[in-house]
Amino acid sequence: MRKVRFPDFLIAGAPRSGTTWLYELLDRHPEVYMAKPVQPEPKFFLVDEIYRRGMKHYSHRWFSNAGNAKILGEKSTNYLESPVASERIHKNLPGVKLIFVLREPVERAYSNYLWSRMNGWEHEDFATALALEEQRQRELPKELRYVRPHAYFSRGLYADMLLPYFGRFPRDQILCLRFDDIFERPQILAERLHRFLGIHPRPGDARNLGIINPSRKGACPMTEETRAILRTRYAEPNRRLGQLLGSEFEMWKSS
Repeated sequence: MRKVRFPDFLIAGAPRSGTTWLYELLDRHPEVYMAKPVQPEPKFFLVDEIYRRGMKHYSHRWFSNAGNAKILGEKSTNYLESPVASERIHKNLPGVKLIFVLREPVERAYSNYLWSRMNGWEHEDFATALALEEQRQRELPKELRYVRPHAYFSRGLYADMLLPYFGRFPRDQILCLRFDDIFERPQILAERLHRFLGIHPRPGDARNLGIINPSRKGACPMTEETRAILRTRYAEPNRRLGQLLGSEFEMWKSS
């Protein structure tokens, strides 16, 4: 009989911010079992049809091969943007640890745009795509309701999306990391992450991971005008993020 085990932690967002890098980093650790495959993501607490299959399905589908691993984890980057997912996670896994990695929102939005172009979901220039975002969200086909390939600006409203999680989980169960640290100080980030999860620190696991899951540069670069407009639109959301998370994220207030 298969043992029913559930994840001890979730890498829960944000899209295009280094979540796959975190997955690969933790998958190197001998005390950790990461839900496989990495793609497609489980999205168990997000997708209604999957969630209705129940927690035993969740355990058997993604964690039946965990063996004697000390801790289990999964990555579903869209959990961050779903208050419903936060409620379901809290109901079923109230003690779970939550990891969010956040990227400067202007650059995140553009990376998301390039990713959507790369996958054939986007054919407009970036400025036009931003202008069409709200309309496209209203008209989104059912089969794309969880992928949300045109959610460029809205996915950078981090403070709003974090609040449901902060309202349900103790602060010491939540770790918010910066995308920049993946490149600037990956071994320090790795040690911080390992200590948060209660496993033996192995900062060397961050060596030679490189860039994972990149979005190819497209033929529609972001203009300085569009960049300036986005910085203005994000100014207030970034200020609130700094208030929520502290000095580590205050640098984006004046971006």
